Amino acid sequence: MGTETQTADYSAIVQRTFSDRKRTNILKRAEQLTIVFLLPKVPKFISPNVLTLLGTLGSGLVFLGFVLGTYVANWYLLLGIIGLAVNWLGDSLDGRLAYYRNIPRRWYGFALDIIADWIGIVFIGFGYYIYAKNGTKMIAFAFVALYGWSIIISQLRYKITNEYSIDSGFVGPTELRFIIALILILEVVFHGSITYLAGLITVLLLIINIADSIKLLKLGDIRDQNPDRYA
Repeated sequence: MGTETQTADYSAIVQRTFSDRKRTNILKRAEQLTIVFLLPKVPKFISPNVLTLLGTLGSGLVFLGFVLGTYVANWYLLLGIIGLAVNWLGDSLDGRLAYYRNIPRRWYGFALDIIADWIGIVFIGFGYYIYAKNGTKMIAFAFVALYGWSIIISQLRYKITNEYSIDSGFVGPTELRFIIALILILEVVFHGSITYLAGLITVLLLIINIADSIKLLKLGDIRDQNPDRYA
């Protein structure tokens, strides 16, 4: 009986906390369990806006890791892993905390989240730009541009389908953080590998964006032919 009650309570919390978006990423289950575990432990004096700021500061820590890795010592790149963890904590809990406390500001939070995400990715991209060598600096520009493209796709998908999703299939922001963390570790162990790995991630992001753009156009065509489908 106790287990059934706990399951019901968990389901109710998940439904309330994640009601504003659809998640399809491969780490969805583990991520939601972690968020639901952490939410009751957030001190009352910490607001969703404070968590948004914390997430942005986490991206700034990644930027600092790149700067120190460039001018001081390569192993400072590992500071970026801490920054990614802090970014996840703030970015994943801010909106969820608002829904958990029943104080959501749907459109304000939506706009703030997009702005904070963009600032965060610019921090990370600019950090890599400083760290990269000569011609490979273009990878940083391409990464930021492609990530911006993915943000635009998610907003257009929301506009067309009235269903908000920040994931591209099985890959979402959380998976991307893990990939970046792995790249930073490999760069410390195998100096110079980041150029090839960052280039590979950028190419994969390009492919994903092209595929998502094609799907988006198909969704737009479907809505044009069936205007009431997503009403």
